[in-house]
Order: sequence, then structure tokens, then C-alpha cells
Amino acid sequence: MSKSKIDPSEISIRQARREDVQRVVSLIVLGSATQTVTEQDAAAEAAHPAYERAFDELLASPDTTLFVAERAGQVVGTFQVTLIPGFVARGRKRAKFESVHVAPETRGMGIGAVMMAHGLAFAKEKGAGLVELTSHKARGDAHRFYRNLGFDQSHEGFKKLV
Repeated sequence: MSKSKIDPSEISIRQARREDVQRVVSLIVLGSATQTVTEQDAAAEAAHPAYERAFDELLASPDTTLFVAERAGQVVGTFQVTLIPGFVARGRKRAKFESVHVAPETRGMGIGAVMMAHGLAFAKEKGAGLVELTSHKARGDAHRFYRNLGFDQSHEGFKKLV
């Protein structure tokens, strides 16, 4: 069954606040492509004090902004934008989009498109000439979503925990 699209005016995008931390973590955990979790598992993870410290670090960074999408007063999505100075392409600044997640029950309604439009406008306003993001290989629906928004799958990404 297909979900009906919402009017984009129903969605507001704002910078995340401390009271959003647990909801944002829950959205990220529930959106993970590498594990299956319950709402209770997500809530337990979201209560970990490390997220409060991480939020403080994000707030202190002038180059990183954590956003939330609200619908009817409820946080239904999140994404992070980090501005990265560059040397290539005559010093072109990049914007890295990370942790892009929409609440599972509201996926397919157009919320992600509103979030990405806001993020792209924000990046451009901050002087970025390129936006990049990565998406787990298992997230086929997300890949299709990004391609439909005009993103190119131009590189193969690598990660390593240190």
C-alpha cells in the first residue's frame, strides 16, 4: 500500500535542540540497515549518556548543524550537515550530509525530499559548491531516493573504525 504524499508546508525544518536528542538517536537506530531493532531497543540506546556529549560537541562546532524535521509538533526526520573546506577545485567547500533518517511510519510521504531541499539550500547559502553523502549498501530504497533527487553515485566509499 502506497502512502499518500503530504503537503510540504506541513513540515518544518529546524536545528535540533537538547530535548530532541533521544528522538534523533531513535530515528537513526531504527533506520539502521545493518540490524533489526525494536522501538524498545532504540529507546534504550537513545538513553545512553554518550549522545548528550556528542550533541554538545556538535553544538560547539561552527561547521556542523544537526537538523530535525517536524510534522504537527512531532520530530519525524533528522539529518546532519558538516561544512568542509577544500583545496581541490580552487578551494571548493563541500557539505557532507550524514545520518539522514525519516521515521519508518512516515517514509514515502515526501518528508525526506523536504529535508534534502532544506539541506541543499543551507549548504549553498554557506558557500558549499558540492554536496556529498554516503548510504549503506543495503539501503536500496535510499539509493533510489537520492538518485531521484539528482545525486550521482560517482564514487565507491570506504570506512574504517580507528
